[in-house]
Amino acid sequence: MQKRVAAIHDISCFGKCSLTVALPILSAAGIETSVIPTAVLSTHTGGFTGYTYRDLAEDILPIARHWQSLNLHFDALYSGFLGSFEQIAIVKDVFGRLRSDGTLVVVDPVMADNGELYKVFPADFPLGMRTLCENADVIVPNMTEAALLLDKPYREGPYDEAYIRRVLQSLAALGPRYVVLTGVYCDEARLGAATLDQKTGEVSMLFAPRIAGYYHGTGDVFASTLLAGLLRGLPIAGAAQLAVDFTQGSIARTREAGTDIRFGVNFEEGIPALLDRLGL
Repeated sequence: MQKRVAAIHDISCFGKCSLTVALPILSAAGIETSVIPTAVLSTHTGGFTGYTYRDLAEDILPIARHWQSLNLHFDALYSGFLGSFEQIAIVKDVFGRLRSDGTLVVVDPVMADNGELYKVFPADFPLGMRTLCENADVIVPNMTEAALLLDKPYREGPYDEAYIRRVLQSLAALGPRYVVLTGVYCDEARLGAATLDQKTGEVSMLFAPRIAGYYHGTGDVFASTLLAGLLRGLPIAGAAQLAVDFTQGSIARTREAGTDIRFGVNFEEGIPALLDRLGL
């Protein structure tokens, strides 16, 4: 039976991220993808000025209530960028309404990068996001978001494996079954992710060749690919390696083309190869 996901993210009308990344990747993987938009922006907020922004907080619960009335079942609930602090409690409510036996709840705590909280969020936003992560089965923070969730100082890489293990275990103490930590690197040549299965205690370190520079939207590419892999039956480490490789390939195509990095990465031309990896 076809899997079904509810993706709870913003719509940035230009600049590939959030729903304009999640929807095509998950749909291409054969997964029915329904959406709850948290906000609508003319562009994403990274590197652009003068963008428009409309908070859709008032629409989120009515959408969820209507879906409840239709007795819809979702194999996964997947949240990303939330438009305001208020939306954290709203999305927790949505999880309670739409979660059922077997539903995988994935939280990408989108709020920070490069050692800094995004300027659109108040200082107490990480505390609120932490409560959302406590309701998840899978969390996908980057190194900055991990530090904020744990209320610890951000540490620049490269990292040793013992440090990464400590961070993974601290994040797992919040409650998720799986932790996937992105932006992990132990040397300058490779970049990737680390996973922890709290039930088995297994830790995996997963890398691809590192490409210099900062590229917008890669976290959404990674998390969406990770979820596609999980719903297609891959174990957590296999899904994370798939996401590392697909994200790295998207960056490589973008770098080669010399595209303005604000515009997002070229993930679209990698989709056929992604589907081959998934056996589709």
